[in-house]
Order: sequence, then C-alpha cells, then structure tokens
Amino acid sequence: MGRRLKIAIVGPAHPYRGGIAAIMQSMAREFQSRGYDVEILTFTLQYPSLLFPGKSQTVDTPAPRDLRIRRRLSTVNPFSWCSVGRELRRMRPDIVLMKYWTPFMAPCFGKVARIARKNGHTKVLCQIDNVEPHEHHIIDKPCNRYFLRSVDGFIYMSEQVHRELEAYTSAPALFSPHPLFDNFGHRVERSEACRHLKLDAECRYSLFFGLIRDYKGLDTLLEAWSRFRREGHKLIVAGEFYTSRDKYVALIERLGLGDDVILHDFFVRDEDVKYYFSAADCVVLPYKTATQSGVTQICYNFCTPVIVTRVGGLQEIVPDGRVGYVCDPSVEGVADALERIYEGDTLERFAEAMKEERKRFTWQAMCDRIEELYDTTIERDAK
Repeated sequence: MGRRLKIAIVGPAHPYRGGIAAIMQSMAREFQSRGYDVEILTFTLQYPSLLFPGKSQTVDTPAPRDLRIRRRLSTVNPFSWCSVGRELRRMRPDIVLMKYWTPFMAPCFGKVARIARKNGHTKVLCQIDNVEPHEHHIIDKPCNRYFLRSVDGFIYMSEQVHRELEAYTSAPALFSPHPLFDNFGHRVERSEACRHLKLDAECRYSLFFGLIRDYKGLDTLLEAWSRFRREGHKLIVAGEFYTSRDKYVALIERLGLGDDVILHDFFVRDEDVKYYFSAADCVVLPYKTATQSGVTQICYNFCTPVIVTRVGGLQEIVPDGRVGYVCDPSVEGVADALERIYEGDTLERFAEAMKEERKRFTWQAMCDRIEELYDTTIERDAK
C-alpha cells in the first residue's frame, strides 16, 4: 500500500490473561508484519479485585519479546485516563485501536478517545465484541453512549452487535468475523492429549470450555447430558467459575452425573488448551444468549466439531450440518444435537470440513478490514 501507519492499541495485553489479550497481541503482530509502527498501551489495573470474579487477572509468563507493551492505564484512576489521552494526542498515531466488551470500560476508554482525537489527526477505531452486556445493569446504556459516541469507526463480528450499535451511533461500521485463535498451537495426537490430562483414552469426550457464567448454559448441557448418557462417554467441563460453583455441583449430584462429568474448574493455561481440544470429539456451547464466541474459533483452529445454540451470531459462524450443529437453546435441542453428532461418520466429516471453512477466519482479513475502515473515516472527513 506504500504507507507506514502508526498504530496505538489500547486494551488488555500481557501480563493480562485471556482471549481479549490474545486478540490484541495477534492484531499487533499482524500490523507489525506489514511494516507498521505498533505499540500496545495496557493496564496497570484492569478490574478492582472486588469486581473480578476469578482467581487471577494476570499470568506469570515472560512478556512477548516481539511486541512493545507498556502498562499505563488504570480503569479506576481518571488521572491515568487523562495522562494516556494526552500522550496519545502528542504521539499523533494514525489509529488508536480499542477493544470494547463491557460498559465497565466505557468511562476509561471514552475519556482516552476524546482527548486523543483532539489533535485533529488520530482516528479512534474499535473492534467491538458486545454492545449490550450479557448481565445487565442500570448504568449500561449511559456508559455505552459515552464511549460509542467517542469512536470514529467500528469493526463488528455479528449482525446482532451491528443492530445494537446502530441505536447509539451512525459512525461507519464494517463486518469481519472473529479470526482463529492460532496462539494455542497445533492439534496433538489424541493419546498424547489424554495422557497429559490424565484421561482414559478408551473413553469418548465432549467438552464445555471457557469461563463459566450463567448465560453460557452449562445447566442446560448438564440436563441434556442426563438424557444423552452413553456407556464410555464423558463430559469435560473446563473453565473457571465466574458464578456460583455450588449450584452446578448440586445439579451434577441431583442428576446422578458424578461419574459422567469431569470438572476441571480452573483457568486453563494457554499451553494446555491444545490438549483439551485434541482429546475431545466435539465441543458444546449451549449458550442462552450470545453475540459471538471466541471458543468457536478455537474449535476451528483445532478442527474440533462444535454444537452451538441458535442465539446471537453463533449460527453465522457455524454452518449447520457442515462443521457442527446449530440447535435450539433447550435441553431437548442440545440432547438431540449430541445424539446426531455421534451418528455414523459425522464427527469425521465435520472435522474435515473445518479445514476448508476455517480459511475464512484470518488475522490478515481482520486487519485488512481495520485498514479499510480507517480509509473510510478519512474519506468521510474529506467530504
């Protein structure tokens, strides 16, 4: 393209854990590969401990040596918002790229964006996961208004998010599907995966993966599993509880699933993710509400067939009957999908089809769209 953009990414990155940090770092690497000047400004404090339901927000692994990451921003310290905003205003990056997934971030990100844009040069672009959060609070809408109206353009990953976004702003918005999570490595032999996880390789495994919140429908899956139960089949639940653990343990006991469910209720380290997706025949995402899910993109990375419910944008990412099944978000719907996915050679066909389907989900395509969005905002200002 004959240009060298200067890009400042604002949001989670090392030492913060989780999918959003991985996304920001993957985009930084892709832009760096294009010869662009890229820096990430991340948090000194992301969530106050009182508001964080997990055990730890950070990892103790070394910082990636190929990225420039500075810890500058506290979500609860307005002085840091102003300081980072002024720094960006002076730096004059072409793009400030943010990620938005919860209204809690709105005051911090909105202030930074408003100050940075005052230089008359910088465009604030946002890759947006959610507009309306899964767990609602009275301050959601005013927080959304404050942040969303400070942004020059958006990349959305599901039509539901686009519809919700249009209620707040008329800024340009382009679609790009969630790319693969390719930072978790490659599939390993099933026997190796079972050995690493201390699983019986003679059993068949379905997997529920990710942070456990009520909207993700683990209770629906457990009820469905009690109907599906088969000799030699087990359900792995792998993820940290961000809600009451006791009620799910009680449900497992009430349904008599103590021998069927393997509970790995902790945050799975990046280096261990490949073992879960290599050991599992399929992944089940029985969400009650959703926009999109990063877990589907981990499935594509490892070519592990997936069952999703017909909510939000999940069916936009998972072609029904090709790489998995899309079912009703009900006990009956999930149980039927489990029955069907284990019929005949279905799992093998779905896994093979994933090799082709996953070509749609690249970081190159996402960053191309971000550049296209940047050009759109420049052209819009020129009119």
